[in-house]
Amino acid sequence: MGKKVKKEAEPFPKDVFDPLPIESKTAATAVLMLSSPEEEVLAKACEAIHKFAEKGDENKTSLMCLGAIEPLSRLISHEDKTVRRNAVMALGVMASNNEVKKCLKTLDVIPAVISKLSPEENVVVHEFATLCLTSLSVDFSYKVQIFDHNGLEPLIQLLSSPDPDVKKNSVECIFNLVQDIQNRAAVQRLNGIPPFLDLLRSEFPVIQQLALRTIENITTDSETRVAFRNAQGFDRVLELLATKEFSDLHEGALRVICNCLEDSESMQLIQTMGGLEQILQFVGTATLPEAQANAVKAIARMAQSIENRKILHDRNVEKALTDLLMQENESVRTAVCQAVAAVSKNLSSKETFRCLDAIGPIVQLLNSEASELRMAAAEALSSLTNSNNLNAYAIYDAGGDKLLVQQLRDSCMGAAVYAASVLTNMASQEELRRSILAHEAMPALVELLHSTDNDTLISAMQAVASLACDAEARLELKNVGGLSPLAQLLKSIHAEIRRNACWAISVCANDELTALDLCNAGALEILQEINLSPHRNNKFSELALQKLLDSSLSMKYSLTGHLSACDITTDGFYDPGQIRMGHQVPTLEDLSKQVVNQHRAIIAVNGKPPDQFITKGPDDRKPDSPTETMSSSVMSSTRSSKTPSKMKGKGHKEDEKKKDEDESKSQQTVVDEAWSLPYDAAFHNLLKEAAESISPLQDEVKMYTALAMLVCEAMGGQVEPEKLHDFLWELHISELKFEACSNIILIGKIKKGIYFHRALLFKVLADRIGLSCSLIRGEYNRAWNEILITGPKKRHGYSQPESYIIDLMHQPGNLMKSNSPGALAYQTI
Repeated sequence: MGKKVKKEAEPFPKDVFDPLPIESKTAATAVLMLSSPEEEVLAKACEAIHKFAEKGDENKTSLMCLGAIEPLSRLISHEDKTVRRNAVMALGVMASNNEVKKCLKTLDVIPAVISKLSPEENVVVHEFATLCLTSLSVDFSYKVQIFDHNGLEPLIQLLSSPDPDVKKNSVECIFNLVQDIQNRAAVQRLNGIPPFLDLLRSEFPVIQQLALRTIENITTDSETRVAFRNAQGFDRVLELLATKEFSDLHEGALRVICNCLEDSESMQLIQTMGGLEQILQFVGTATLPEAQANAVKAIARMAQSIENRKILHDRNVEKALTDLLMQENESVRTAVCQAVAAVSKNLSSKETFRCLDAIGPIVQLLNSEASELRMAAAEALSSLTNSNNLNAYAIYDAGGDKLLVQQLRDSCMGAAVYAASVLTNMASQEELRRSILAHEAMPALVELLHSTDNDTLISAMQAVASLACDAEARLELKNVGGLSPLAQLLKSIHAEIRRNACWAISVCANDELTALDLCNAGALEILQEINLSPHRNNKFSELALQKLLDSSLSMKYSLTGHLSACDITTDGFYDPGQIRMGHQVPTLEDLSKQVVNQHRAIIAVNGKPPDQFITKGPDDRKPDSPTETMSSSVMSSTRSSKTPSKMKGKGHKEDEKKKDEDESKSQQTVVDEAWSLPYDAAFHNLLKEAAESISPLQDEVKMYTALAMLVCEAMGGQVEPEKLHDFLWELHISELKFEACSNIILIGKIKKGIYFHRALLFKVLADRIGLSCSLIRGEYNRAWNEILITGPKKRHGYSQPESYIIDLMHQPGNLMKSNSPGALAYQTI
């Protein structure tokens, strides 16, 4: 027998490459293999890259640098399932790297990844495709791409996947997406609420947390809240609150309830379900401070409506909130103060908080180092003191006024805003107002007037207006430089700021000195401009302008040409002539410094006897004119220097002379600084005559007629209309100006007066003897007085007063009904 020969293996066909097993030990080789046409090689290369990428973030970066991203983004759409699965796994893991995310933006990979969420793909592909989208969805540009390529719908469908990893990745990706508003609304449109509610019962805490956080986010949308109610969302959330094992979810559940409580329908639903009692009970029993704080926030949200505040008051919510003020946790106390602010809008709750001694602890929270807590405490006090003086006194008793003034300088603008609001509420009481001012509130408020925050400016101006009702406060406001910024705020483009500035100015203008300072700061011109504007004009601006004008009747008459019967003139009144709105009215002292000119004379009134003046000169008597004052001072100096004792030596005489000259200069300086209007003896005599001869008269018409005759006689007598051109009153006025060396003429010195002279004299005399009349300026040197006279008693009562114009020029004492032909002729040429 022949020897057995080993059978040789059948050789491969000549046109087929023999299999070549390769063991690669570098990632670069695996990346090169991603370009292979062989499916088995591609699958193994993707698998190797996936395992290598899972080991760390540095590996992901090195793979990207080797060029793995581009071939992987192609292979996720490979026709072979294994290659496709392994490529998705590799890309899903690598997508968590920031550099990889940047690289993928250039490859438009989102549509391909979304296509892997289809039901035809297996669970592993779903897991890593959702993982990839989760990593990418934190970037805004990827959120837009996912939304534009309809990625939200398949993600919502995968919430019902049997695989927990797919669920987790899907819900996390949706959570990232709903940070954008358009995606929140899209979840509701795609019926995404029920799957999320189902996930709240998941056995995996991470899925529960993500689902709850997503629900919290999407319920900020009003339409989503409706869908949430319709899907019995409250049942599921209240179920979480009732389960102690889910204590880690209580905080999030309460935040969802807070969102939903913005709708009155949700509030009613929670009440019918017993949710209100459950939340109130939770406030006292919760062990986690965060959950407790959120429960209090839910109460604050409930208290936004009147009906809810009544319900909360009936449930004695004030006691629960007061007890929580003793908590050491900062977030809890902040939430409590915010809830107190909301609940205290109910009048009964304000009283209850005071009876529970809650105000004192809240005041002490103003000392907290936490700015948010200080702001919340000030907010609570603002609400508690609104229309409640007893609570304002409770804050005062707790030393809150000083702390609140300190809050005005707080770096937290919110705290300053609410502190100013509390001070505004407290300032309605005189005792509290004085205490607030004693703590230097006005300088702090003036600092706030320079703020750029609108709420701060509004609160500061309201506080200034409340405090400035006292003369001392107005003086302090002026001294600390508060009038100028107040006037400048009238220029604000914000209507609310302008309104509050107008209100503050109307309060500050209650005394003449402050009003004049406001005018000097430009308030008058700005208000005139505002009232001429149809868009900016309002009741507050009209009131502020009227107040400024009422404080200085000279300015009012000059600008408006009208003084009503209620405008009572006094000594120091002057008529500088008509000045157009928007232009400044010069003061009498400024006018006294002008050189005598050809312009119309300024008519001034001063019937106060010299012994009533407090002078700073060596004599008690004021001379008749500034020129005379200066001459008197110089003469006194000359006499003093010429009467030294003859027994004194020459050197001593020179010293005495020098001393007297210094005194003379000092007296002259005092006169310059303390300029005052000279005494008008002639006007004083007219006033005395009017009081003696007219006041005793009983008949109203006779009194007006007698006064008209007196004025006419004092001003040059009766002048017929056709002889007016012979009545040389202008020459007479020029002579008076030359005689006084001044443009200011005392009204009593005028012996030839025309219409506007006589009307002014009639008005100032009538004001002093108790007769009522107005003064109206016309054109071409015309002016007249209107008076109201009541007719005889009728059968069923008194007749209505009728308006008359009294003739002071042509037929002295003649009464003409307003708008009658005679009256119209008197008012015009």
